[in-house]
Amino acid sequence: MGNARSGAVSKEILDELKLHTKFTESELSQWYENFQQQCPSGRITSEEFEKIYARFFPDSDAKTYAQHVFRSFDTNDDGTLDFKEYIIALHMTSTGKMAHKLEWAFSLFDVDKNGYITKSEVTEICQAIFKLIPKEKQLQLPSDENTAEKRANKLWSYFEKRDNERLAEGEFIKGVLENENALRLIQYSPDK
Repeated sequence: MGNARSGAVSKEILDELKLHTKFTESELSQWYENFQQQCPSGRITSEEFEKIYARFFPDSDAKTYAQHVFRSFDTNDDGTLDFKEYIIALHMTSTGKMAHKLEWAFSLFDVDKNGYITKSEVTEICQAIFKLIPKEKQLQLPSDENTAEKRANKLWSYFEKRDNERLAEGEFIKGVLENENALRLIQYSPDK
């Protein structure tokens, strides 16, 4: 890490991130500068990630959801994200390609990381998503999705699985791509 103190992001990482995300070099450099200021260690913890994430959802409780997002990107399970994992996390959750987004969504819902999604995992993530939705928006939701449980039931119904069956990644992606409603239910975007 000899050149770390110069505060510049390495060429390799820049090239890789430019390839895999829509961010420009100047945007990436700016992100990196902020990252260095917030995380002098070069790693970001779950708590720090929660704080950053909370800014995207000022009107709601993003903590639980942020913890799930963090888990899904902490690929080596060391409890921290490095700059690259962090940028990919921001990219995937904001502007990523649909196919990549759905692969990420699968890992978000796969709470125990065993390669399958169960209905109880879907319910757990739906509860986290629900906390992102400001109270007044919750009141406007259709009656079959105005609680986390109803949302989970509705979403699960698109996969045509029984409540005790498991869902593999391919089935998850196919189910979401074939149902616009499912796509809407696996996420929550605050109206900009």
